[in-house]
Amino acid sequence: MLRPLLDRRARETPDKVFVRFAATGEEWTYSRLHRIVLETAAALQRLGVKQDDPVLTWLPNGPDALRLWFAINYLGAVYVPLNLAYRGQLLEHAVGNSGARLIAGHPDLLPRLDAIARGALEQRVAIEGSASLSAAGVEPSPPSREIMPWDTQSVIYTSGTTGPSKGVLCSYLHAASAANAFYAATSDDRNMVNLPLFHAGGTGAIYRMLVKGGSIALVESFNTDTFWDIARATGSTCLTLLGAMVPFLLKAPATPRDRDHPLTKVVLVPLSDDSQAFSQRFGVDVYTTFNMTETSWPLVSERNPAARGTCGRPRDGVDARLVDDNDCEVAVGQTGELVLRTDVPWAMNHGYHNNPEATARAWRNGWFHTGDAFRRDAEGNFFFVDRLKDAIRRRGENISSFEVEAEVGTYPAVREAAVVGVPSEFGEDDVLAVVAPVAGRSIDPAELVRYLMPRMAHFMVPRYVRVLPELPKTPTQKVQKNILRAEGVTADTWDREAAGIHVRREKLSAPVTR
Repeated sequence: MLRPLLDRRARETPDKVFVRFAATGEEWTYSRLHRIVLETAAALQRLGVKQDDPVLTWLPNGPDALRLWFAINYLGAVYVPLNLAYRGQLLEHAVGNSGARLIAGHPDLLPRLDAIARGALEQRVAIEGSASLSAAGVEPSPPSREIMPWDTQSVIYTSGTTGPSKGVLCSYLHAASAANAFYAATSDDRNMVNLPLFHAGGTGAIYRMLVKGGSIALVESFNTDTFWDIARATGSTCLTLLGAMVPFLLKAPATPRDRDHPLTKVVLVPLSDDSQAFSQRFGVDVYTTFNMTETSWPLVSERNPAARGTCGRPRDGVDARLVDDNDCEVAVGQTGELVLRTDVPWAMNHGYHNNPEATARAWRNGWFHTGDAFRRDAEGNFFFVDRLKDAIRRRGENISSFEVEAEVGTYPAVREAAVVGVPSEFGEDDVLAVVAPVAGRSIDPAELVRYLMPRMAHFMVPRYVRVLPELPKTPTQKVQKNILRAEGVTADTWDREAAGIHVRREKLSAPVTR
């Protein structure tokens, strides 16, 4: 659990640096982190936050995001971070589903709440620097009961496929299991964290180093141009790179400083054909894994895996099977859905928040069903084949086709819409929206995209728009996405990038320290 773990680190290694903030160069030792967390937790208690209460945070990577997360868990409350790009229906769903009464967020983000139904939410606190939500010199009261390993530590929202985003229930034991799964990381390492704290990739890396007694370098986001300078400045020795990050770095011009950095081990997800070139050019050991918010690094590779494209093998404590539609195991070499279970209870997710139907679908016959197709070779290596679901992955973000379709469908001229992923030149997906117009209306793709830009997260805005008189359907009127996916980007498909319409992540102003 975070509370006793942080108490222990502050007691045993008080002067060891836990975090270096890349943006400012500021460092917090374990003892300073402990004091800041205590004062923030006390302020949350004054606002009525109690053990087991869900608390929303909506903050970019930085000191405030870290201290709010740790303070929430220090009280035994539940950390519920929101994606910074959320707005509109997606934001409304997450806020309502969370059941949270209080949100602490960046002042530039909180006004988005005014346009939505807010469920149980009563209080919003703008975080504008270290003085916000901090009770100087005050310590929180102890929790009403001992915080237990199976208590819910966080609710992380992951994109839905046949419905709205689901809030994954993660226990402290789930977090600790994922932390220990990367066996190569030690207390001597500094893990660069450039993945957001509303993703399992960001929170998992931070918790890993707290568990191991190491340190982190907290970076607001990944940037190809500054990546190596940040690694050098922060003394980072390990990190995880997702998807397009690897080709972005490899496509940068070679320099004499390519090996002049402190990184020694990098987790690459997925392990693409570029992995060996990355290892050789930058002089690092490479590892890979398969993980999702719901799991705890169930598949992990050895150092510099030789099997091309592998996701690794089941780690100690994890059972993994590949099964058909009836949960019967398929033969070696055949494709099946990856299902998982652990030998310790609570070492993976314990369901979806306020969504018993989705929980029952995922946890069938005693196994967690990932929804992903894999194959296994005779040596026991697992290989990702494809998603069984309609999720789209773009630049490290999971996108629900359902949620994009819901927003596209609000455009007055759109009668029906289907959204699929099409191959990107950077190795993941781009978003293709196929739309049919209302009778007597026409759809201008550029106008549709401009309509969507303020209504959805930047990474969800379609790159491609194809207009058809009618979407292909089955006899039961279900849209045949397999046909649209197979046809992909056709000659009559409009390309936002080619039209010069570029969608970028919103840059937030720096908080004012008071």
